[in-house]
Amino acid sequence: METVYKVVDSNVNNQLNYAQAVDILNAGEVVAFPTETVYGLGAVATNDEAVKKIFEAKGRPSDNPLIVHIGTKEEVGLYIKHIPEVAKICMELFWPGPLTLVMQVKPNILAKSVTAGLDTVGIRMPDHPVALALLQQLKKPLAAPSANRSGKPSPTEAVHVQDDLGGYIPYILDGGSTGIGLESTVLDVTHEPPVILRPGGITKEMLELEIGPVIQPTKNEQNLISTPKAPGMKYTHYAPNAPVLLIDCDVEKVKKAVQQLQAQQQKVALLAPDNFRDIKADFYFSIGVAHRKEEMGATLYHALRSCDKTAATIILATTTSSEGMGAAIMNRLEKAAGGKWYTP
Repeated sequence: METVYKVVDSNVNNQLNYAQAVDILNAGEVVAFPTETVYGLGAVATNDEAVKKIFEAKGRPSDNPLIVHIGTKEEVGLYIKHIPEVAKICMELFWPGPLTLVMQVKPNILAKSVTAGLDTVGIRMPDHPVALALLQQLKKPLAAPSANRSGKPSPTEAVHVQDDLGGYIPYILDGGSTGIGLESTVLDVTHEPPVILRPGGITKEMLELEIGPVIQPTKNEQNLISTPKAPGMKYTHYAPNAPVLLIDCDVEKVKKAVQQLQAQQQKVALLAPDNFRDIKADFYFSIGVAHRKEEMGATLYHALRSCDKTAATIILATTTSSEGMGAAIMNRLEKAAGGKWYTP
């Protein structure tokens, strides 16, 4: 399959920019498009045959539910049985934005492949001019996971989509680099208090300021959930080709670890803040200034993907604290590493 690559100006809502993408989606095909988090791979969420093409292109397990993207808040009532008051507050405060709300789905409207057999669905309104223009011109919901091969780091640039899915999908809308760089927060509002199923750009602290107590399960508590209600809960994700090992963000520890790994004939790629650049790793990728978590989140997937362009045999990634945006960063790092830490 030939993949058409269309560059669009995210500052201009020109309907001609999106006409071909809308036609392709209406014909039951998939289209990759940018959001404020990562690039998504969209199909009309009411068309089961179209949605199945997402799973085929990504190599995604069919029991992994998809998030539905909408272009206006008013559309929620078309797909959701009952909108809890806490969801209405979140929609008012955080939409459009990187917050997915899991609610009870109306039966027999969305494609069965979207919900993976569950009676709930995650729904969000993205905060990106290209995504919103596409959705509002299409006037239909889009089921859209990240636009990468399943298990790989999510794409934050259109070229990442091309690297993974070129030849598998018909169309990529290139709206430049995404902003946040990590997938949306997924909040299950069918529980009281609400539960964060996946941390992201809207943090526990931000939510609790507005809606009161929110539960954020530990990594081990999430691992006990056998039926995932949101993407990223069950399978290894975000992993480059070489194995990833986590290590504390300590210059001396990292320097010693690099030397020990190199003595074992490993070619080491180091993902670490700017002040680690003098460590003599075989390859070094900055994740920004230490403790600036928004910067780290925005660069993490790009850095992980950059490792695949090297001859690295092992990747050392420095960690951060789990407050605020750090919870989302550590969630992605732990999944990329499969929970493995460097041990001397």
